[in-house]
Amino acid sequence: MNIPVFEPSLGREEFANVEEAFSTGAISGTFGRFISEFEETFASYCGAKYGVATTSGTTALHLALAAYGIGPGDEVVLSTSTNIATCLAVVYLGATPVVIDAERRTWNMDVDRVEEAITSRTKAIMPVHIYGHPVDMDPLIEIAEKHNLLVIEDAAEAHGAEYKGRKVGALKDAGCFSFYANKIITTGEGGMFITHNEKVAKHAASLKTLAFGEEVRFQHEHLGYNYRMSNLHAALGVGQMKRIDSIIEQKRQVAARYSTLLTNVKGLTLPVEEPWAKNVYWMYALLVEDEFGISRDDLMARLREHGIGTRSFFIGMHAQPVFHKMGLFRDQKCPVADDIAQRGLYLPSSLNLTDEEVAYVCDAITSIQAEQ
Repeated sequence: MNIPVFEPSLGREEFANVEEAFSTGAISGTFGRFISEFEETFASYCGAKYGVATTSGTTALHLALAAYGIGPGDEVVLSTSTNIATCLAVVYLGATPVVIDAERRTWNMDVDRVEEAITSRTKAIMPVHIYGHPVDMDPLIEIAEKHNLLVIEDAAEAHGAEYKGRKVGALKDAGCFSFYANKIITTGEGGMFITHNEKVAKHAASLKTLAFGEEVRFQHEHLGYNYRMSNLHAALGVGQMKRIDSIIEQKRQVAARYSTLLTNVKGLTLPVEEPWAKNVYWMYALLVEDEFGISRDDLMARLREHGIGTRSFFIGMHAQPVFHKMGLFRDQKCPVADDIAQRGLYLPSSLNLTDEEVAYVCDAITSIQAEQ
């Protein structure tokens, strides 16, 4: 049996939408009905007023920070346990990222450590809802309001996840999403920045299309970017939005099956769902503790022999050589993030995983552990 970490799930409507875009010649990012429809539908789903579709989650983050005026001399506080895109968006603008260690239950930013990292130069906090579980947002928002800071959520892995009954991404100033092929919903490549602020949304929409002049075409007052999502990609997104709730429910069902079968395996720390959260389990992530008997890397190698794909957790931003070369984080200590980076992996998490395949993965893990 061969079980990859993830395979996208595309339906008939997605194909029909793409065919319509092809047949009408609406294939660019400047015209076609699907771009605005996707922006409006997704933003509304999340509880935001405005959406600005982009080429990726990375460019959505970059665009959001730029639209809010983040730049050289500013600091942005973010979790160290994240995809490098979060940190890159800050660095691209000449601002300074300030990273916070993870906490052990959800592996998200340790909110208790945020306030001590704030300085007179801090302009924004960027929480990352890692692997589909929300950050504890109320205390974070309280800190932000106390210090007059923006909160820009990196929700790249958390479409539809909820914090106290509200969907992430629209809990404060802005939220950014990825629609890469392995995300909750996909456009192949793509992203979106959502906000309640009309002025910021209009500015972002201008910036993403090279900031062409509003009154005189080709007269530019801002440094813009070519971050347009194409109508073809948006066509996929519109189709995926018709199924987003069922997709999330499938994700949760896959996670529930894993948790049921793995709950008694010694030496595994399984993902949690806090009482105030709805976890969408972007990937079924777990930690391999010493009690398991072999290391995370050895388990991944053994599972590969069984035809089972896995991926390790992100390495913290504080431990990235590229940032050390830039003089960032050289003396930063994030022991929790270091520990979970060494112990964490995620299992196959496709929507089309059968009960038999989940059982096969869990049986392989159980048998490997029993041999130790």
